[in-house]
Amino acid sequence: MRFREGDLVEDLSGVIFDVKGLVHPPDKVVAFPRFVPDVEGERKRGHVTYRKVYSLSARYELSKKRFPKYLIQDTMFGELLCEVPVEDVSRHYRPCERLQELRSSKRLDTLELDALDFVLLLKDYANTSWSALGISGSILAKLHTSNSDIDPIVYGAENCRKVRSALKLSHKRKSSLVRSYSKEELRTLFDFRSKDTQVNFEDFVRTESKKVLQGKYRGRDYFVRCVKNWGEVREKYGDAHYSNVGCARIKATVIDASESVFTPCTYKIERVRVLKGNEEPISEIASFRGRFCEQAENDEAVVAQGKLERVQNRNGEVHYRLLLGNKSSDFMILA
Repeated sequence: MRFREGDLVEDLSGVIFDVKGLVHPPDKVVAFPRFVPDVEGERKRGHVTYRKVYSLSARYELSKKRFPKYLIQDTMFGELLCEVPVEDVSRHYRPCERLQELRSSKRLDTLELDALDFVLLLKDYANTSWSALGISGSILAKLHTSNSDIDPIVYGAENCRKVRSALKLSHKRKSSLVRSYSKEELRTLFDFRSKDTQVNFEDFVRTESKKVLQGKYRGRDYFVRCVKNWGEVREKYGDAHYSNVGCARIKATVIDASESVFTPCTYKIERVRVLKGNEEPISEIASFRGRFCEQAENDEAVVAQGKLERVQNRNGEVHYRLLLGNKSSDFMILA
């Protein structure tokens, strides 16, 4: 089995984890608990109620208490990660299969109908095939509520860029069903994320208001996740060794934001000035979290803070990157 960003896996105890990234250790999948069976939970599927775990810190804490055997200090990634053994996976949820199910079903609730309509709109706007699209998030697990977000997935670099271009045009049309967040809606998003990130509201608005992979469709929140096809993923587990060399805050200029639409995302940078932390030749900013997509474009200056990593490939070549998203103190804003 191959697991990738946007998939969900369920373990033998019935906990549902969301898969992170595209590179996984042999016989394991990097995934964090998202939906946990709980008699006091607010979501129900069949006869089982679940609660949703939101922040990354809460998901780590839950893993420590409930699944300590899954928490691994991964020597290749240089990080404490939740890694579910493949032998413990009882079910693998795939976004493409869930979308196909929505398309063939004659009984959809209001959210499922809106999600299917939105994906159809993306398909028509960007002229992509159905096989390039999927639906993730709570709809994938059939644990959505009437107020849940719509979380489409687009596969393949070319398809992702076509969808993003189409969304840009749609956001410019004031009569469109697809639109950007208003300032008031960004305040709601800021309040929700403030537990997990530390930037002020003005900086948040300057960065988030430019994004098109997130917004509103028929009044519902959406986030389009862009994921590369397997043939576009060059790295395999063990090809690179990542070492933690502390935290850093930098100011830099983005010179290549072409990979910023994907999850995971990267930004190539130059003219780096270290404001805090170790003085190393940092050449990129990276993140496994969708919230750091579309943070900046080419030639824009940014200030960012995160974990400083030394990356060494099999040939012995070394470069340094700033990894964002593991701590609430991590951020990236326009300078």
